[in-house]
Amino acid sequence: MPAPGFELAGLSQPVRLDQYKGKVVYLDFWASWCGPCRQSFPWMNAVQKKWAAQGLVVLGVNLDAKAADAAQFLQAHPAEFTVAFDPKGQTPALYQVKGMPTSVLIGRNGKVLFQHAGFRPSDTAALEARMAAALQGQP
Repeated sequence: MPAPGFELAGLSQPVRLDQYKGKVVYLDFWASWCGPCRQSFPWMNAVQKKWAAQGLVVLGVNLDAKAADAAQFLQAHPAEFTVAFDPKGQTPALYQVKGMPTSVLIGRNGKVLFQHAGFRPSDTAALEARMAAALQGQP
Protein backbone atom coordinates (compact mmCIF):
# COMPACT_ATOMS: atom_id res chain seq x y z
CA MET A 1 0.00 0.00 0.00
CA PRO A 2 1.20 3.56 -0.62
CA ALA A 3 2.60 5.29 2.48
CA PRO A 4 0.17 7.96 3.69
CA GLY A 5 1.59 11.44 3.17
CA PHE A 6 1.99 14.01 5.91
CA GLU A 7 3.48 17.39 6.73
CA LEU A 8 4.72 18.04 10.27
CA ALA A 9 6.78 20.63 12.09
CA GLY A 10 10.49 19.82 12.14
CA LEU A 11 13.40 21.17 14.17
CA SER A 12 14.05 23.99 11.71
CA GLN A 13 11.53 23.59 8.88
CA PRO A 14 8.42 21.58 7.99
CA VAL A 15 8.94 17.90 7.18
CA ARG A 16 6.90 16.31 4.40
CA LEU A 17 7.07 12.64 3.49
CA ASP A 18 6.93 13.46 -0.23
CA GLN A 19 10.23 15.38 -0.01
CA TYR A 20 11.92 11.96 0.27
CA LYS A 21 10.46 10.56 -2.94
CA GLY A 22 12.91 8.12 -4.52
CA LYS A 23 14.59 7.38 -1.18
CA VAL A 24 14.13 4.47 1.20
CA VAL A 25 12.56 5.89 4.36
CA TYR A 26 12.80 4.30 7.79
CA LEU A 27 9.93 6.08 9.54
CA ASP A 28 10.10 5.70 13.32
CA PHE A 29 7.34 6.79 15.71
CA TRP A 30 8.74 7.57 19.18
CA ALA A 31 7.99 9.35 22.44
CA SER A 32 10.10 10.60 25.34
CA TRP A 33 8.50 8.19 27.83
CA CYS A 34 9.34 5.14 25.68
CA GLY A 35 12.19 3.06 27.14
CA PRO A 36 12.99 1.11 23.95
CA CYS A 37 13.16 4.43 22.06
CA ARG A 38 16.24 5.34 24.11
CA GLN A 39 17.90 2.14 22.87
CA SER A 40 16.89 2.68 19.24
CA PHE A 41 18.35 6.18 18.78
CA PRO A 42 22.06 5.20 18.68
CA TRP A 43 21.24 2.44 16.20
CA MET A 44 19.15 4.76 14.00
CA ASN A 45 22.00 7.29 14.04
CA ALA A 46 24.37 4.52 12.92
CA VAL A 47 22.21 3.24 10.04
CA GLN A 48 21.56 6.81 8.84
CA LYS A 49 25.30 7.39 8.70
CA LYS A 50 26.01 3.96 7.17
CA TRP A 51 23.46 4.12 4.32
CA ALA A 52 22.67 7.79 3.69
CA ALA A 53 24.83 7.77 0.55
CA GLN A 54 22.83 4.81 -0.81
CA GLY A 55 19.54 6.68 -0.33
CA LEU A 56 18.36 5.77 3.18
CA VAL A 57 16.57 8.44 5.20
CA VAL A 58 15.77 7.86 8.86
CA LEU A 59 12.81 10.01 9.88
CA GLY A 60 11.72 10.08 13.51
CA VAL A 61 8.23 11.32 14.38
CA ASN A 62 7.87 12.40 17.98
CA LEU A 63 4.44 11.99 19.56
CA ASP A 64 4.89 13.89 22.83
CA ALA A 65 2.09 16.34 23.64
CA LYS A 66 4.61 18.67 25.30
CA ALA A 67 7.50 20.00 23.20
CA ALA A 68 9.65 20.30 26.34
CA ASP A 69 9.48 16.52 26.87
CA ALA A 70 10.73 15.87 23.33
CA ALA A 71 13.46 18.51 23.68
CA GLN A 72 14.70 16.97 26.93
CA PHE A 73 14.81 13.51 25.35
CA LEU A 74 16.72 14.83 22.31
CA GLN A 75 19.22 16.57 24.55
CA ALA A 76 19.97 13.26 26.29
CA HIS A 77 19.69 11.15 23.11
CA PRO A 78 20.73 13.31 20.13
CA ALA A 79 19.24 12.45 16.75
CA GLU A 80 21.58 12.53 13.75
CA PHE A 81 18.56 12.10 11.49
CA THR A 82 15.48 14.15 10.62
CA VAL A 83 12.99 14.64 13.45
CA ALA A 84 9.38 15.79 13.05
CA PHE A 85 6.78 16.51 15.72
CA ASP A 86 3.16 15.35 15.87
CA PRO A 87 1.86 16.45 19.30
CA LYS A 88 -1.73 15.68 18.28
CA GLY A 89 -0.83 12.12 17.29
CA GLN A 90 -2.56 12.21 13.90
CA THR A 91 0.19 10.59 11.83
CA PRO A 92 0.38 7.28 13.73
CA ALA A 93 -3.34 6.79 13.08
CA LEU A 94 -2.62 6.92 9.33
CA TYR A 95 -0.14 4.07 9.79
CA GLN A 96 -2.25 2.12 12.33
CA VAL A 97 0.48 2.38 14.97
CA LYS A 98 -0.43 0.49 18.13
CA GLY A 99 2.63 1.04 20.37
CA MET A 100 5.95 2.81 20.82
CA PRO A 101 8.25 2.62 19.10
CA THR A 102 6.86 1.47 15.77
CA SER A 103 8.84 1.73 12.56
CA VAL A 104 7.70 1.60 8.96
CA LEU A 105 10.00 0.93 6.02
CA ILE A 106 8.95 2.76 2.87
CA GLY A 107 10.47 1.82 -0.47
CA ARG A 108 11.76 4.17 -3.16
CA ASN A 109 8.38 3.82 -4.89
CA GLY A 110 6.58 5.28 -1.85
CA LYS A 111 4.98 2.00 -0.80
CA VAL A 112 5.06 0.51 2.69
CA LEU A 113 7.35 -2.51 2.68
CA PHE A 114 6.85 -3.55 6.29
CA GLN A 115 6.01 -2.36 9.78
CA HIS A 116 7.82 -3.34 12.98
CA ALA A 117 6.53 -2.84 16.51
CA GLY A 118 8.91 -2.37 19.43
CA PHE A 119 12.69 -2.30 19.49
CA ARG A 120 15.22 -4.72 20.91
CA PRO A 121 18.93 -4.80 20.05
CA SER A 122 18.33 -8.34 18.77
CA ASP A 123 15.98 -6.86 16.11
CA THR A 124 18.68 -4.85 14.37
CA ALA A 125 20.12 -7.55 12.11
CA ALA A 126 16.72 -8.35 10.61
CA LEU A 127 15.84 -4.66 10.28
CA GLU A 128 19.14 -3.91 8.54
CA ALA A 129 18.60 -6.85 6.17
CA ARG A 130 15.23 -5.37 5.18
CA MET A 131 16.81 -1.93 4.69
CA ALA A 132 19.61 -3.36 2.57
CA ALA A 133 17.11 -5.21 0.37
CA ALA A 134 15.00 -2.06 -0.04
CA LEU A 135 18.06 -0.03 -0.99
CA GLN A 136 18.74 -2.61 -3.73
CA GLY A 137 15.17 -2.27 -4.99
CA GLN A 138 13.90 -5.54 -3.56
CA PRO A 139 10.61 -5.76 -1.63
